[in-house]
Amino acid sequence: MSNIIVRKYKDADISAMAEIWNEVVREGKAFPQENEMSKYEAKEFFSSQDVCSVAEDIESGKILGLFILHPNNVGRCSHIANASYAVASFARGEHIGEKLVLSSIEFARELGYRILQFNAVVKSNIHARHLYERLGFKQLGTIPKGFRLSDGSYEDICPYYIEL
Repeated sequence: MSNIIVRKYKDADISAMAEIWNEVVREGKAFPQENEMSKYEAKEFFSSQDVCSVAEDIESGKILGLFILHPNNVGRCSHIANASYAVASFARGEHIGEKLVLSSIEFARELGYRILQFNAVVKSNIHARHLYERLGFKQLGTIPKGFRLSDGSYEDICPYYIEL
């Protein structure tokens, strides 16, 4: 894991980032998006975030995952950040997600956010939920059948937050 760094993305990373993001969208178990992004759409999407960073294996130069960070809301609630994480399926179980979450927390603090909130963590995403809880996130409750899986069935979602 020591050969993995988290850094702000570069334009040269967009194709790999889109591939990883789209893989998660296709799986239909974590992101609310239903449609994959083209490289052009991905470039626009990732550049519109407050922060977008990648996890890179510095030995191979391969992009293993990414996160996006942005306000969860506007105005009087704009001190709350929201983030999403995507790890390539071949790199899961290697603690890439942990590096991404910790990095996003630091960026959120640097940008002056006071809370980081996840709106829709799917209940069966136990690896993510265990990671968030281990890092000090608190579950806000459960929204019954708040997420439609790719097979058309519904599953509960569990919002999480951490004070920064």
